[in-house]
Amino acid sequence: MAWLVIAVVALVLGVATAFEVRDALEREREFRAAPACASVPVKASGCLWEQEFTVRRADMHRGEKGEPPEAELSLPSGEPWEVTFRWTDPVASDLGPGDNVVGLIWHGRVVEVQNSDGRRQQTSAGPLGWPEDRLGGALACVSFGLTALVGSLWPLFAPSSRRHAKAGSVMRWHGVGMGAAAILTLWAQAANDWPMWAIPAIWGPLALLLLASTVAFAIAALRGDLDDDTPPTA
Repeated sequence: MAWLVIAVVALVLGVATAFEVRDALEREREFRAAPACASVPVKASGCLWEQEFTVRRADMHRGEKGEPPEAELSLPSGEPWEVTFRWTDPVASDLGPGDNVVGLIWHGRVVEVQNSDGRRQQTSAGPLGWPEDRLGGALACVSFGLTALVGSLWPLFAPSSRRHAKAGSVMRWHGVGMGAAAILTLWAQAANDWPMWAIPAIWGPLALLLLASTVAFAIAALRGDLDDDTPPTA
């Protein structure tokens, strides 16, 4: 029953994430096409403005799960701006009190930070990279959810059959493999800065191989090839 609940939750989450891919793409396109502001924006605007900040506080939360790296930036007027990052590198990990940085402001939020060495990093409010994350997450959740759902429902039609239970278990664990393959593909795409289409291009063949393996092992389980017929030792 636990597998069934997990599969349904993953499937719902995957479908919801898939619907967010288009919005993330549109936001990224808007950012890339945004012009530079002609003057200091007095309200949230769709143009881009670079503003100098001084780092007042930086906390990377190393070793703490669920806590994103964050920093408090200060305008020349002393007004504080809180920013968070998705990762610590390449800029956030080197930030310290008193450092001068340049923040890129878009729609009233700092979406990118540039340090004195010229290195840039998107903040959590930055639009770049979110379409790829949404696509990879959707592939992981949907592939795992569908396979695990079938694997969870299959034994219910033959509750007294050990072979059907084995086939269901095989499908569920292959679903875990499909989801893990999608996550690893997303990690490789982000680490190498590959285009978004690389995610389905790499994950697709891996998913087909895993699906073929799922079918082969499920048939073997139904035939009894996976049964342990070794008699217990005295």
